[in-house]
Amino acid sequence: MPRKRLITALSALALSALLLGACRPIQAPAASEPVAAAPAGGDATTLLLATTTSTQDSGLLDVILPDFEQQTGAQVDVVAVGTGQSLQLGADCNADVVLVHARAREDEFMTAGNGSRREDVMYNDFVILGPPSDPAGIKGTTDAAAALTTLADGGATFISRGDDSGTHTKELSIWKKAGIEPAGDWYVSAGQGMGAVLTMANEQQAYTLSDRATYLARTLEGTELEIMVEGDKSLFNPYGVIVVNPKRCPDTNVELANAFADWITSVPTQEMIAEFGQAEFGQSLFTPDSAAWQNK
Repeated sequence: MPRKRLITALSALALSALLLGACRPIQAPAASEPVAAAPAGGDATTLLLATTTSTQDSGLLDVILPDFEQQTGAQVDVVAVGTGQSLQLGADCNADVVLVHARAREDEFMTAGNGSRREDVMYNDFVILGPPSDPAGIKGTTDAAAALTTLADGGATFISRGDDSGTHTKELSIWKKAGIEPAGDWYVSAGQGMGAVLTMANEQQAYTLSDRATYLARTLEGTELEIMVEGDKSLFNPYGVIVVNPKRCPDTNVELANAFADWITSVPTQEMIAEFGQAEFGQSLFTPDSAAWQNK
């Protein structure tokens, strides 16, 4: 049976339930001078992008994707879930391209032959957040593992993504570094995206781990959470774009996927990424890191 595109094959309600309510297709005006594309299979005018909730919840995709759609005359359908789910969509041939942030898992994806190309795109960092009262007393700590140890020892409520995302993967790696397997009433596994977890942590005045971009975007919506821990090198958060391998998935829109990878790593798009957040926060929410940007 030929591959069917996830966005059109399932109803919006069914897809929302399947992917934890985290996806939202983005529409943009048609390009005035569309560039012809002839992908290997599927709908030549549609690109299915599987990506993380942070690129969506931060607002980055809303800002930059219209430029790609205008240049190519294509529509980008976005499925925003955790990194693990995004990579699985690619492995299952239900995405043309993925944009994620868990380098070890990206390398495994490539080694397994699921991707034909991977490029660095950008980076930011993770931060440990908590209520202003900071009942655990971790604010200002620069060692993430030590901070989590303090939270565990004191039984301070911690909301985990618990969704196999890049953020969840990073959190688990820090617990491992601390020599702790978190469990108990104080440790809440939400199974939700970053935005939902920040809402839960804010409501419960709990601690959590977040990418900086989504957290800063949420400060505009009234979150009271504050940064408790930052600056530890273990909190580094790089993003990569991967084109799904057409040899493994023959219906992949490979030419359009490669066009997307070329576009998001190009200097003009990297400049848009560098500018994103400057007006609102006085700082970039993501730092460009493509080869073209480094060599410009």
